[in-house]
Parts: sequence; C-alpha cells; structure tokens
Amino acid sequence: MADLNALVDQLSALTVLEAADLSKLLEEKWGVSAAAAVAAAPAAGGGAAAPAAEEQTEFDVILTGDGGKKINVIKEVRAITSLGLTEAKALVESAPKAIKEGVSKDEAEKIKKQLEDAGATVEVK
Repeated sequence: MADLNALVDQLSALTVLEAADLSKLLEEKWGVSAAAAVAAAPAAGGGAAAPAAEEQTEFDVILTGDGGKKINVIKEVRAITSLGLTEAKALVESAPKAIKEGVSKDEAEKIKKQLEDAGATVEVK
C-alpha cells in the first residue's frame, strides 16, 4: 500500500493547473466525472435531507468569460487568487472556471464586482 502521508504531501505541492490536469487524467483513467461524484455524494449521505429553507452561506465565484478584455481579467484573477501569470492566463482561457469557492456572500460579491469592472462576465453560485 502507498504511503498516504507522502501522497498527501505530493498532492499539496501541486499548482492549481497541475491539480486540474490530475483531475482530468483520473476522470479519463477511471471513466468517471468529478461533477458526477460530487452530485452523487449528497445522495449517499443517508435519508436525512437538509431543510429547503436553509440559507446558503458559502458561494462559488465562476468566471464565465473575459468579455474581450483578457489582459485586464488576467490581472484581476492574479490579484484575487495569487496565481502566477501562466496559471492565471490558463484559468481565464479555460472559462467557465471557478475563481474562488466556499467564500462568504460579501466576499463573493466583492470578487464579482472586481472581475466585472475588469470586463469579465461572472456568475455567483
């Protein structure tokens, strides 16, 4: 069996792009989709369903396009995420992509405004 601590250390050292590539490789190798696994996970949780009236407390900021102002959007993505130039460029070019996940509503709206001011199209989920 693999040394799980060493594996965790190796995975922690990956850049965002390397992690995305790893995800794609695993999806291809195992014939699954990460989106399907995420959707199936709540169903496997048991019979207790969350109340429908529960307020969402965590939001994802999704970049849906650069609006023709790719350079400005890349600069904002770098400022928001602390990614390097190459990673930020790849993220913008592969839109729609999540910029930040699991942030508060106020932070999500702030990030959305920053990106929209730079010319991007953004969605908050």
